[in-house]
Amino acid sequence: MKAGERILVVGAGLSGAVIGRELAQAGCKVEIVDSRGHIGGNCHTERDAATGVMVHVYGPHVFHTDDAEVWSYVNGFGTFLPYRNRVKTTVGGQVYSLPVNLHTINQFFGRSLRPDEARAFIEEQADRTISDPRTFEEQALRFVGRALYEAFFKGYTQKQWGCSPTELPASILKRLPVRFNYDDNYFFHAYQGIPKDGYSAMVARILDHPDITVTLGTDFRRGQGTGFAHIFHSGPLDGYFDYARGRLGYRTLDFERFTHDGDYQGCAVMNYGDLAVPHTRITEHKHFAPWEEHAGSVCYREFSRACEPGDIPYYPIRLVEEKAQLAEYVALAQMERGVTFVGRLGTYRYLDMDVTIREALDTARLFLDRRAAEAAMPSFLKPPL
Repeated sequence: MKAGERILVVGAGLSGAVIGRELAQAGCKVEIVDSRGHIGGNCHTERDAATGVMVHVYGPHVFHTDDAEVWSYVNGFGTFLPYRNRVKTTVGGQVYSLPVNLHTINQFFGRSLRPDEARAFIEEQADRTISDPRTFEEQALRFVGRALYEAFFKGYTQKQWGCSPTELPASILKRLPVRFNYDDNYFFHAYQGIPKDGYSAMVARILDHPDITVTLGTDFRRGQGTGFAHIFHSGPLDGYFDYARGRLGYRTLDFERFTHDGDYQGCAVMNYGDLAVPHTRITEHKHFAPWEEHAGSVCYREFSRACEPGDIPYYPIRLVEEKAQLAEYVALAQMERGVTFVGRLGTYRYLDMDVTIREALDTARLFLDRRAAEAAMPSFLKPPL
């Protein structure tokens, strides 16, 4: 690799920031552009001027991982304080704990079952005539039975994805969504926390390097990367090709922001499983920083819908139609030279923050190795299909 080689990174979210930092530290001159007016992508945070609450502007982000290197990496750019995501759900006028656990089961069925008794009871509820679940609904019925499925999964899933669970693949519900103990921590991972100063402050520290320049409010178009040794593109894969094969399907979120004098719901996340309630959940942002105290509160009602041009894409749909379309874009991407597509939008995959950082680190290291060997860089670290 030539010293001072110019690299263009499209996107100042986690993928772009980490790749940029790694390459700058290796001697590259890194230029990062982002279409938004802030860094951090969808994990952008900012303090509400009126209440002082740290707001997760694009919805809540809780960092959780089993990857010790990634955990060490993020802690090198910010102080992460312990946080356990304890989600509640309102169904049929009652409040329950999620994930479905022993407390949820006993409360819902009016029982006082021990773990072994609860396992046997849920197995009795399960539809054992379904031997090879093919849809989300069949998967849920096979593992938890109709009562739990209709209360905790059916309505929420339909609102989240905009279609019946009978149209979704079983793979979305990958494992038995029930715990037979009283553990209500939403995640299993060894390392869990939220940065004390917010994610945007962490990303700002990652980008704080003399060989990194960041330009915000700037759209990137294919063909604008001349003069750079390589481009890392974390924007939408279909957008890079000007939607030549149509738009890939995404779900987007609308947020109805409101404030409250005091504590609105007593928890950070309250899901709403009833289909008659249009929003999927309410998030109360001061509860994502329990080490702080605020008299006022900032809350978001979340509504999920199909992503349209101009919307922020959140969740790739990746059903049969989208996968066929994606294959066409992957073929186009593999014909490009000097461009690597990264991140959630660049690879059309749902990635948690820790996986995003892991892949960014691995991508930067692969680039440096390939450059040293004078070998070509692939279009994707991991093929999207």
